[in-house]
Amino acid sequence: MKPRKPPHTVGGEETEGVGPDGILRAIQINLLECKVCFEKFSTQQRERRPQNLSCGHVLCLECITTLTHPLLRKLECPFCRQLCSIDSTSHSQVLTDLQDLLLSWSPTSSNGDLGFATGLTSTALHLCAAFGGWGALINPTGIAVFGSSGTIVVVHDGEKRVVVFSPQGKQLHSFGPRGRAIGEILYPVDVAVTPCGYVVVTDTGDQAVKVFTSRGNHVLTVKGSFQMPWGVDTNSYGNILVSDTQAGTLSQLKVDYTRGHVLEHQPVVLDLQYPKAVACCQVSGNAAVLEHLPDEKYPQRIHQYTRLRVFSRDFHLLHQTDTFSLTLQSTVRIHMSGLTFDRDGDVIVVDSKQGMIWSLGKLQEGQALSPLVGDLIRPTGLVSLKHMLVILDSGDHTVKIYSAKSDALLIP
Repeated sequence: MKPRKPPHTVGGEETEGVGPDGILRAIQINLLECKVCFEKFSTQQRERRPQNLSCGHVLCLECITTLTHPLLRKLECPFCRQLCSIDSTSHSQVLTDLQDLLLSWSPTSSNGDLGFATGLTSTALHLCAAFGGWGALINPTGIAVFGSSGTIVVVHDGEKRVVVFSPQGKQLHSFGPRGRAIGEILYPVDVAVTPCGYVVVTDTGDQAVKVFTSRGNHVLTVKGSFQMPWGVDTNSYGNILVSDTQAGTLSQLKVDYTRGHVLEHQPVVLDLQYPKAVACCQVSGNAAVLEHLPDEKYPQRIHQYTRLRVFSRDFHLLHQTDTFSLTLQSTVRIHMSGLTFDRDGDVIVVDSKQGMIWSLGKLQEGQALSPLVGDLIRPTGLVSLKHMLVILDSGDHTVKIYSAKSDALLIP
């Protein structure tokens, strides 16, 4: 039996089965930008020149200068923690040559921007604000918005696991230190906000769902019945929907928030395959779940294909679509990784691999695939709010707000 070749990777990202545009995009993200400041390397700007550390990692000259101790002339590599001397750094000629080669080859390049995903970046929405960045947010995974005020809540891997921002991006407060004790959060994955303003977090590290007030006071921890809780959202009644990617279920929790008691906890969908993202439509009451399906050819690969299922408020299956069906409508292979409903009930999905946000329209009327936002790095979550989309981009650790109006204010 002929051994299978190992998958092709770029910067640790598997590229097998990805088209040329996807490979070029992976090169741009993983090789041609500094992984500290997330700025593109450039030989035209001295501070953006790629520099080799003695450990082998590459940073831009500005980040090396910033991280270096002024007297010791040494820095700790932010990736492997090896102590490196600034005198041993050298220009990364290989990356410079690679960048020049791609720029000369790409027919759609302009001003140093590699023209990836051509035809997909002419979208309907415009970036009107961005905030966060490394330090303020560390590997963020989930986002939610207080509907009445527009206050934004993000869960991440920082010292305090939940960060609350004003609509204009000012950090208001944070809570949930790392741990398993009451009021602590070990490994948050997703977050939701109830209509009454309670914050709900899925903590996969503690195999629990945890509820807090908007100020971070602990209300309730639900554990013992989850294997790996993942996605979470709440409906208009304040009921909590949680996916369990290990158990393959979608559960509903009815909670008395004032007393901190679970009134009812039952699995409502039992036959899911590795369900992750969950969304509730505030208009119709429908719920949507994203499943991550195994590759039929290589079953050990779990997350190669995705399927979207939409259920009624009584959890009867209404519609479904998958990676293959969507790819037939596009020139790229869409990999759904997050989702939400907009105020009209249209389904909007995140494509983390392509760095895109797509609208699927109303599935009951037939899916109408159209791009909304492009040129994201690695989007992980989004919230639809009035005429805006609030997107969490874990690639550069930021919250980005897009509007149909390029000069729109943030959230009124």
